[in-house]
Amino acid sequence: MPLLLWLLPWPAAFASADEYLRELVEQTRVQRLAERPEWHALLHYKPRLVWPGVKSLADDSRFFNAPDGQTNPQAELEATLAGFFSDKQETDKEQNPQCAFIARYRWLKEELRFDPRRLPEQPCRRFENWRAALNPHALTLIFPAAYLNNPASLYGHTLLRVDAKDQDERTRLLAYAINYAALTDETSGLIFAVKGLFGGYPGVFSISPYYVKVTEYNDLENRDIWEYELNFTPGEIDRLLMHVWELGPIRFDYYFFDENCSYHLLSLFEVARPGLNLTDRFKAWAIPSDTVRAVTIEEGLLTRATYRPARSTWLKHRQRLMDGKRLPLAKELAQGKPALTDARLRDLPADEQARVLELAFEYLDYERLGGRRAKAELPPATSARLREFLIARSRLEVNPVEPVPTPVVRPDEGHGSARVGLGFGREDGRSFQELRLRAAYHDLLDPQEGYVRGAQIEFFSLGLRRTEGDDAIKVERFDPLDIASLAPRDELLKPVSWKVNIGWRRKTLADGSRPLVFGLNTGAGLAAEPVSGALAYGFVEGALDISGRYRQDYAFGIGPSIGLLADFSDRWRVNLFARALRYELGDVHKAGEVALDQRYAVTRNSALRLELARRREFDCSWSTAGVFWNWYF
Repeated sequence: MPLLLWLLPWPAAFASADEYLRELVEQTRVQRLAERPEWHALLHYKPRLVWPGVKSLADDSRFFNAPDGQTNPQAELEATLAGFFSDKQETDKEQNPQCAFIARYRWLKEELRFDPRRLPEQPCRRFENWRAALNPHALTLIFPAAYLNNPASLYGHTLLRVDAKDQDERTRLLAYAINYAALTDETSGLIFAVKGLFGGYPGVFSISPYYVKVTEYNDLENRDIWEYELNFTPGEIDRLLMHVWELGPIRFDYYFFDENCSYHLLSLFEVARPGLNLTDRFKAWAIPSDTVRAVTIEEGLLTRATYRPARSTWLKHRQRLMDGKRLPLAKELAQGKPALTDARLRDLPADEQARVLELAFEYLDYERLGGRRAKAELPPATSARLREFLIARSRLEVNPVEPVPTPVVRPDEGHGSARVGLGFGREDGRSFQELRLRAAYHDLLDPQEGYVRGAQIEFFSLGLRRTEGDDAIKVERFDPLDIASLAPRDELLKPVSWKVNIGWRRKTLADGSRPLVFGLNTGAGLAAEPVSGALAYGFVEGALDISGRYRQDYAFGIGPSIGLLADFSDRWRVNLFARALRYELGDVHKAGEVALDQRYAVTRNSALRLELARRREFDCSWSTAGVFWNWYF
């Protein structure tokens, strides 16, 4: 009998829990919580493109408690509430639902005013320990500049640094950074880009020490970094971190253009501060610099911006400040050839000795961290040599070189990455009108401020033309991808310039027709800076054209190209270039062009462009002249 009496309260307890759950569910329906933007932000719900309703961007069943939770906000809310009544104990491998979905729990607790007697709050020690390790005080949006040798970062990248309390300029490297990226070991840039376009990789959030990312971006990849300190309240920071905890193991399909690193960081800000609606501005594509711009233009959200120059930027800065005659000596010292007691160094004035030692140290450290030479090729005494430089420099009572100047224009203050161009001209004696559209990002003649010098990265560039005597509007060219990297070489840095273009363009064939031809053009070469503000470059190019209009369906050729990209003022830039190709496979012929393109920037987001060219295909030659007005947004 006593045993029976002991068991009697349990059915009542279960009944009480079920009853309270029904009450809470009813409250959610009355308050229409499943329709609230806070709930949609927590579940990453977005309106469907075609069908009515919403669908979560999360592609992991572990993120949902209801079978149809990905598309049914009310069902997911009710199933989430039911899970909160679980008495599962926290272990190293499992969490109570209140802890696994802690951001949802805290929001619903505030909205529904949970009765702790009827729904006891479970301890979440793992989360609290994690949060304590972060010691959050502020958030900083990090923007490493574009890096053309990594397809995942062709137009930049963003991550989020969690700044600890009492952190200063010297200790901020010890903070943690939240990153979203594709989960892949793929080493082929082309395969990554193609699969990334179609969501072929899972994307996950991760958190790691900030110094690891600085080493990767700033030192190994030589990318300048901008740090945007944001103005979030302690409560908003906690809400964001709770949501990051929820997202720990969750996978999203990674898309190169829209659901990428920058887009998903914006979704974290929307959880932290409901009402920001940042992701709604990027329905087709999300370029990192554009997402940073969206954050910085939000009133009161940006506290300050800090510039962290890359190691290669420091190296170039020191070179500019040094007498060119001393560069060979600094390079030899870095390579371990002369001793520090060498007369060429010892006989220099103290200030020049200091500059030589500083440059030698920077150059050797640059090589050590992943410069032109592999680490395995560096002598084992590298660390000792670096210490020798520091000791010798410390003996000179000379002030250190002034820091790298902060660029006047930040990346978020540059021109918009999308472009519309409208123009007219004459080609082969006939006038034309042309509309040009570009999804992203920047070409060599676009206004330079805020972008990497010598870097061209264009996606989905389309030209539509109407020609005199033909009322039809035709595609003149369509380039899904057009990249060029003009990296100038100097005494210390010896990068290789390269280019690749994939797309369809109108070509003049032997019979005089101008069909749309698919082409792949690549090239490798060298660039130099003969004078300040000018880049001279040259490539050896290969071109493959494919079309059923060719007699053999294709043509393959190789040949040189040269050019000069020069700034005559802050607004006026000129690109003079020439190309000559010999097609020896497929349809044999010659092709070439000489062109002069000019740009005058009227405002940061508008520019006038003049294009002059003389071209040849097969036995046909013609001239082209055009004027275009470009708008950036």
